[in-house]
Amino acid sequence: MQSTPPSGVTAVADAPVQRRNSRRTTATALFAAATVLAGTLGPMQSAVNGQLGTWLGDGHAAALISFGTGLVLMFVIVFSRKRTREQALAIPTIIKERRLPRWNFLAGLCGAVIVLSEGVSVGALGVATFQISLISGMVISGVVCDRLGVGVALKQPLSLPRVAGAVLAVASTVIVISPNFEAPHLIAFAILPFVGGLLAGWQPAGNSNVAHATGSMLVSIGWNFLVGFTALLIAYLVRAAASGVDFALPGTWWMYLGGPLGLLSIALMALLVRGLGLLLLGLCSTAGQLIGSVMIDAFVPALGHTVYAVTLVGTLVALVAAGIAMIPSRRAVATDDVVA
Repeated sequence: MQSTPPSGVTAVADAPVQRRNSRRTTATALFAAATVLAGTLGPMQSAVNGQLGTWLGDGHAAALISFGTGLVLMFVIVFSRKRTREQALAIPTIIKERRLPRWNFLAGLCGAVIVLSEGVSVGALGVATFQISLISGMVISGVVCDRLGVGVALKQPLSLPRVAGAVLAVASTVIVISPNFEAPHLIAFAILPFVGGLLAGWQPAGNSNVAHATGSMLVSIGWNFLVGFTALLIAYLVRAAASGVDFALPGTWWMYLGGPLGLLSIALMALLVRGLGLLLLGLCSTAGQLIGSVMIDAFVPALGHTVYAVTLVGTLVALVAAGIAMIPSRRAVATDDVVA
């Protein structure tokens, strides 16, 4: 007959488990707080690029400078180490041998659209409206990419929560731009980051595949910046030949921080995802982006943008949309098991 251990013994045995759970909870809370803070880097980058675009009077030139500073920094990081240098120089061979579908190597074009939209739109819209439009597009893109199995291990069939999240994302964009309904040109500005968000769902998939093929995420990020910069430069040179441009470099040092801020955000998210997982990372980073956007518009008068009540409502709706859309489907299936 098996004897039951005294309650005191059970309590002692459970103590290490409780301590581990407590430490895990504390660590998760700290990781979550760090991710919220890291999420504010996105609005900072948007604010910098927006101010740069306003100063230059040319959002295209601002995007070119932002991508250029990021590219220079990545060049130094990648080519200062022998291993990553060799991995980077192997990319032409990988493309030639078609080890990956070539669209993966064009993911940097998505980032170029987003940075271009920052330089063009933020000055007119404000950081909060820009970020909400961008995030709304990203939520819809995420739902579609999960459904198609783009860059994920599991296909996520359309479900009521995920469709509701996509609908709420559109609703949040409509809410925040509603004060501008009498200014059609501002609505057009809001469409640009929304389109950038729609494209953004494909970018991580391409970057992840390139990282897997080369063996280095640093190399993948560097290639991402190279492709985006090249596309922006070609378009800029065409503009210069067709109609002429006035290019100037700003004398204010912080206007060159757009690229480095983007790199820092990517690096922090890559580190924090191990402690939180994708779901919590997405929710916390989205919260950071939205909170940071509202705070920048509210507490940086130099930007000259009003935070309306509908902006706050739209922020909450966008956060709810992101949370709902991240709920996994119970009928998820491995992409390897699905015939396209």
